[in-house]
Amino acid sequence: MANPLKIVVAGPIPRDTISTYENDVIMRYGCVTHPVIALAKLLDAEGVVVPVSNMHKKDEAGITAEFAPFKNIDLSGINTKEDSGTVILLDFKDQNNREEKQLACMNPIRPKHIKKHLDAAVFVFVPITDFEISLSTLKHIKKHSDATIVFDAHGATTAMDVKGHRHRKFWVDRDEWLPYIDVLKMNLEESQCMSFANEYEHEIPSIYDENATEHLDDLAKHVLKRGVSFFYVTMDSRGCILYSLQDNQLKKDWIASVKVDKVVDTTGCGDSFAGGLAYGFAKYDDPIKAGQFANILGARRTQGKNWDVFKTADETESIRLQNYGE
Repeated sequence: MANPLKIVVAGPIPRDTISTYENDVIMRYGCVTHPVIALAKLLDAEGVVVPVSNMHKKDEAGITAEFAPFKNIDLSGINTKEDSGTVILLDFKDQNNREEKQLACMNPIRPKHIKKHLDAAVFVFVPITDFEISLSTLKHIKKHSDATIVFDAHGATTAMDVKGHRHRKFWVDRDEWLPYIDVLKMNLEESQCMSFANEYEHEIPSIYDENATEHLDDLAKHVLKRGVSFFYVTMDSRGCILYSLQDNQLKKDWIASVKVDKVVDTTGCGDSFAGGLAYGFAKYDDPIKAGQFANILGARRTQGKNWDVFKTADETESIRLQNYGE
């Protein structure tokens, strides 16, 4: 029987150098690190968080020290045998838009990397580039585990060229992945990377327009009819939309954002959001609450440069009640 409060977070732990839109420079470990620490604070003595990542050997001591204050983080999923990790440079032009460069590529996470943790209640996949999670890994979990699979589409809609520059891409093979994902999460730009035409005339239009949402209902129907149970689309500071099927009809719930006074750094907001989804499903099995916790963790991530932004379960529940009620 699965431990109801064991959560696996799988993806890269990049060594990040971040230039914020306010011209501060932050150096830290990113991606998986954000939801792992957020979840460790939320679960405390109630559960365990397992980061699963392939890393450079020279980063092992650093990430071990980063996680050391949290006794419920199980480091058995950190693999340095192949000495293959991720290094990222992020240059923010404003609080949401950035230029990215990738200087190292980790080996993909394969079934062998997660086989010891098939008793988890939830697997959260937070890839940042399209090669980091093997589809065979999701298939293996579906075959051998009852765990809920939460998948962030950021990696599937991002590629890097031979110079290390990172670019948006269409998720052309999406239908190969959807049957093995229970909870799919993406932002509005990523949703437009899943809504591509059969053919374009002369030129493909810009993929991102923050006011273009007319494609979402049709995309949601496509996603949900191919096996996904819950589909979340984040709308930056506005909140998120939750799509599901009820009596085979499309159901749409709006979950408003948690307002903050000042944004310090948005790096890791999407990863933190995915961690909130995992917490909501693992502890409450409630998609609305999951979206609320996801919004809270995403908002909290913007509030500082260190891990103090994430709060305990009681403190986070107080934030939830203050913003959403019962």
